[in-house]
Amino acid sequence: MTPWEAVAVFAAGVGAGGVNTVVGSGTLITFPVLLATGLPPVTATVSNALGLVPGAISGAFGYRKELRGQRRRILRLSVGALLGGFTGAVLLLALPATAFERIVPVVVGLALVLVAFQPLITKRLRRRAGDRSSAAGPRGPVAQSPAPLKDGPRDRDGGPLLFVGLALASVYGGYFAAAQGIIYMSLMGVLLDETMQRLTAVKNVLVAVVNTVAATFFLFVADFDWTAVALIAVGSAIGGQLGAAVGRRFSPVVLRVLIVTIGTVALVQLLLR
Repeated sequence: MTPWEAVAVFAAGVGAGGVNTVVGSGTLITFPVLLATGLPPVTATVSNALGLVPGAISGAFGYRKELRGQRRRILRLSVGALLGGFTGAVLLLALPATAFERIVPVVVGLALVLVAFQPLITKRLRRRAGDRSSAAGPRGPVAQSPAPLKDGPRDRDGGPLLFVGLALASVYGGYFAAAQGIIYMSLMGVLLDETMQRLTAVKNVLVAVVNTVAATFFLFVADFDWTAVALIAVGSAIGGQLGAAVGRRFSPVVLRVLIVTIGTVALVQLLLR
């Protein structure tokens, strides 16, 4: 790796760390740069996964304030993230490179639709839950006051649907990780009754879990470039703190627009690969 290539990889690491902390899709910054240095695709993917671990941890630490009160939820969802991330890492080495790449644009596209239309989807789900509660309420002249309406699928933990959905998204994250955070945000946004900032904090922890378990697996069974790993690691750790400092100030609308914008760029890049 030449000195200029090293600078480019480090800069890509900073950018990826910041983007991953706020939105996701940082892999689409580092991965092309690693390929441009001459690394084979699988080696670049493994090196990228190892290098982004410090960035994911740094971003999660930067959002520690928003993590308060979510310990039970994070522990539960982290189990699915761990299992999914390990499965994805195994599949990266076991399956042909084209196997997952065919469905990646579809997965990212669906996630973007969910993020963009999350307020409308949520409103309809809540209205339907309210209609069901009203229809099931007591009837007659001596009817009691109806029980408080629940949010349907948007409960405190998201139910089995969120657990399974995030576990499957973690399989994808352990395999390639591009737009992984966007998929997490889309699922949690629909199924959890939380602010975007608190969901971003959970997303950062889950990404850190997936990256760590995948990286640990890769350390023992895959080829990687230590120089690339070190440069991305330092850069992403710095970027994670920068991203947390900036991203925590965004309003829900701005954050949603940013997710959709970056996700669309990521989708176009994936389609043109």
